[in-house]
Amino acid sequence: METLRCIIVDDEPLALGLLESYVRKTPFLHLEGAFPDSVSALERLKQGDIDLAFLDIQMPDLNGLELARLLPERTAVVFVTAYEQYAVEGFKVDATDYLLKPASYADFLTACERAAKRKKGATDGTAPTDRSTADETLFIKADYKTIPVKLRDIRYIEGVKDYVSIHLDPAGGSRHPGSRTPYDIMSLQSMKSLAEFLPAPPFIRIHRSYIVNLNHIDCIERQRVIFGDVYLPVSDSYREAFEQAVAARTP
Repeated sequence: METLRCIIVDDEPLALGLLESYVRKTPFLHLEGAFPDSVSALERLKQGDIDLAFLDIQMPDLNGLELARLLPERTAVVFVTAYEQYAVEGFKVDATDYLLKPASYADFLTACERAAKRKKGATDGTAPTDRSTADETLFIKADYKTIPVKLRDIRYIEGVKDYVSIHLDPAGGSRHPGSRTPYDIMSLQSMKSLAEFLPAPPFIRIHRSYIVNLNHIDCIERQRVIFGDVYLPVSDSYREAFEQAVAARTP
């Protein structure tokens, strides 16, 4: 496995020390620096040769999310934080992984291996262009929980006033723990904000109230999209874009 040049940024000395020990016992990682704040780390990162950055989120002056937005495209980010409420924001900046403190070495190693695969894919041109084919995850807030949902498990999304209802594939691995309807997740957010996280394709909006996953459609009939016994309308304002998306996948 190719060596990854990495840095650690955390204002907590104990957390910084733990991550440093993890890096030093991982054969394919090379530590380029451990920094107690984002400002001091930024100068090193601007050199553009760092493959992987382990970032805390809550830090003074410049937080981890803000720092991540300043990084070169080649630098993968793994957030290591005590606050799970930042998970959605973390993935919005295309983080490779999001670990909660205290992170175990097993979880740390999994994140590093994911970063290594991502770099290899970018180098040899085998990185997937359709993100839904990867194990990409959204973290959805619902019923005072933060629920991981695999993109590939989402069949369609329905807007219901100030909420969205995310309808999942029963054969997939995503579930709403403790819910009477484990394959439907209700979340207090807008369709517009959720749509920003969804790759197109395979996700396409067909109506002001519906976003569908092209990979799960059972049938298209008379300007309707069919999922089992559910029929969703395709509105005039979204019809052209939907038809183009379907035509691009039609031999």
